Amino acid sequence: MARKALTITAAAIGLGALLTGASAAYRSGKAEDLYPPIGSFVEVTGGRVHYVQEGTGPHLVLLHGAGGNLREFTFDLMGRLSDRYTVTAFDRPGLGYTDRVPGIATGALTTEGDGPREQARMLREAASVLGIENPIVAGHSFGGIVSYAWAVEGLDTDSPVNASALVSLAGVTMPWPGELGGYYTVNGSAFGGAVTIPLITAFVPDSRVRSGIEGIFAPQSPPEGYADYVGAALTLRLDSFRANVRQVNTLRPKVVEMAARYPELTLPIEIVHGTADTTVPIQVHAEEVIKIVPSVNIVPLEGVGHMPHHAEPGIVIEAIDRAAARAGLG
Repeated sequence: MARKALTITAAAIGLGALLTGASAAYRSGKAEDLYPPIGSFVEVTGGRVHYVQEGTGPHLVLLHGAGGNLREFTFDLMGRLSDRYTVTAFDRPGLGYTDRVPGIATGALTTEGDGPREQARMLREAASVLGIENPIVAGHSFGGIVSYAWAVEGLDTDSPVNASALVSLAGVTMPWPGELGGYYTVNGSAFGGAVTIPLITAFVPDSRVRSGIEGIFAPQSPPEGYADYVGAALTLRLDSFRANVRQVNTLRPKVVEMAARYPELTLPIEIVHGTADTTVPIQVHAEEVIKIVPSVNIVPLEGVGHMPHHAEPGIVIEAIDRAAARAGLG
């Protein structure tokens, strides 16, 4: 009887895993059908990078946050800037349609994340191939720390793609106190990569995805059409989900290392950050980095949450224009 019970249990577990895998694969394929690439691809060492480029003028690079893709910017902001900048929005490594950083382990049981400096190197190579020179590099949320990494890489490298200025939009900048919540620590673990991520990918309802988007915008609301356009389902694909949570879960020690070099930065840095941001709190990041980097200028947005480029696009554009003028690009 015991052997029979074990056999039945093993069969049930195997069937459950098979169904989960099939459902996850189906939903991943459906996400790519609904949200195909909207830009072009550039080949770099070990992979390819997906990008959209529009406009003429000084170069401006846009880097999206955790769980996002370049649609974050093509939804609205890029169109407001392409009349006077050559704007390039990249999918960061592992997200959207850009490959992982070469050499990063990608299996279900690994926990390695693409660090901000590794991501910056991959995107800088893509920028070089595209002929981008002296860019203003603007990053939102996790894209903010990658923009700082872009600048830190330039401290040791004389290159045409070195940033002329940075613009941080609610960007991660400094080490934070305490630990990440269970979402990242569990899903960023080997157990999460093998068990919880496939389950979420296979069965999370669309209503939960939409409520997550609303939470990111709080206390503001997403603009009309944003949820249908941005392609959040792309991040629920197995590979992208694993890449995203591992990048966040392994980030803090890499920020500690990077922050030690911030005092060497002299390029213009503009920060636009909401005072009601609970995802990347202004007092932990923007208000700390200004203490060690004299070239930082902060524009706090009273009562604004984690999406300043949607809540106050005019102020964000003013910050980009100010960065360009400070860098002598105007």
